[in-house]
Amino acid sequence: MSDQPRRPRRPAKPYRRPKKDPVRILAFEALRAVDERDAYANLVLPPLLRKARENEGPEKFDARDAALATELVYGTLRRQGTYDAVIAACVDRPLREVDPPVLDVLSLGAHQLLGTRIPTHAAVSATVELARVVLGDGRAKFVNAVLRKIAQDDLDGWLERVAPPYDEDPEDHLAVAHSHPRWVVSALWDSLGGGRAGVEELLRADNERPEVTLVARPGRATPDELLAEEAAVPGRWSPYAVRLTEGGEPGAVPAVAEGRAGVQDEGSQLVALALAAAPVEGPDRRWLDACAGPGGKAALLGALAAERGAVLLASEKQPHRAGLVAKALAGNPGPYQVVAADGTRPPWRPGSFDRVLVDVPCTGLGALRRRPEARWRRRPEDLDGFAPLQRGLLRTALESVRVGGVVGYATCSPHLAETRAVVADLLKQFPDTELLDARPLLPDVPDLGEGPDIQLWPHLHGTDAMYLALLRRTA
Repeated sequence: MSDQPRRPRRPAKPYRRPKKDPVRILAFEALRAVDERDAYANLVLPPLLRKARENEGPEKFDARDAALATELVYGTLRRQGTYDAVIAACVDRPLREVDPPVLDVLSLGAHQLLGTRIPTHAAVSATVELARVVLGDGRAKFVNAVLRKIAQDDLDGWLERVAPPYDEDPEDHLAVAHSHPRWVVSALWDSLGGGRAGVEELLRADNERPEVTLVARPGRATPDELLAEEAAVPGRWSPYAVRLTEGGEPGAVPAVAEGRAGVQDEGSQLVALALAAAPVEGPDRRWLDACAGPGGKAALLGALAAERGAVLLASEKQPHRAGLVAKALAGNPGPYQVVAADGTRPPWRPGSFDRVLVDVPCTGLGALRRRPEARWRRRPEDLDGFAPLQRGLLRTALESVRVGGVVGYATCSPHLAETRAVVADLLKQFPDTELLDARPLLPDVPDLGEGPDIQLWPHLHGTDAMYLALLRRTA
């Protein structure tokens, strides 16, 4: 035995409670709601932010905190596919074997490291502290080890390592580099056409935070009133659009709070304006919005109809969504009616209307900027589920319009199976119908395609990827 005395043991470090960061805890709660309940971030986040701002504790939640929390949630969701590939390269097990809450914390950390200007040490330490609070000290050590591996390179460096070369697999490369499922990349590329540059611009635009766009409802508010708001600028294309360039809370705008204006993407405004401008033969007194929920297009159409002495009927199948439509139309300057009815089995008589809008349910691939989680939930087989409904709604719309009247078929998806394929099928069933050229109805909007239908794009127009075809009954 050695005669040397043993070294005295160092005293154990006293346990330090983790610091609670309200911004990152809120972001984590939002991501868990999206994951666990299939919630949408744009519905989950506002009440969480409102509750945080109402907290009168010592750490007041201010506008900068709200902006950071919003960026963490939406940025993480938009780049989820890319971050999954990076995290997978840094763990020793398949991602499906990583607990979802742990993966959410890792994704938040990856976004701070690779997608923001937060310093590396701050991103790692703040995320590890979050892990200690929501996961416990044991799993926080795992989070710390993974994040330190991620921090060894920047985003471009990681993409060189985890994305397959473009020359070997273009679609898979774009899917990883721009965080879209491969089938979505393929579908968008088919719809857009052209080469690599165009589709990359589109995918990048899908990953950018869209501006808040307001609509001044005619007869109830004016664009000049909305332009008096801070950081407000005119819309690009719609005469009723106003953009809030620095975000902001739309509900704080008096006209929005009073229902005289609303939040509405400019693409949706253009759909309503094109339908209202389409030439009809004969009277122009009865308009129909056959899929009116939640009421944005119906409110604009109702105001435009009122200017011409026409009446709008807004129909929505789901009663609670019909209630939202009624709320949006409340105070309309002219007469209108809201009904809860199935658009494929309508209560009105055939040939009752001069103008009909049918904005059909779809995969929502045109609104991935606003609902980034939708890209991860949708599957190619969802197209088969929507197809009968889309065709049934357009069929009823064509039956509901009189001879000489116009139907607008709209969808917030550029997928060819939800746009031109549907219209082509119904034109075969209704040979007494012609497809109108919608492009001259929006004379100031460039890059509308070859026509006669219209396809808007985020990277070309700054709007959701709305589609519109105008059909007129001829006999």
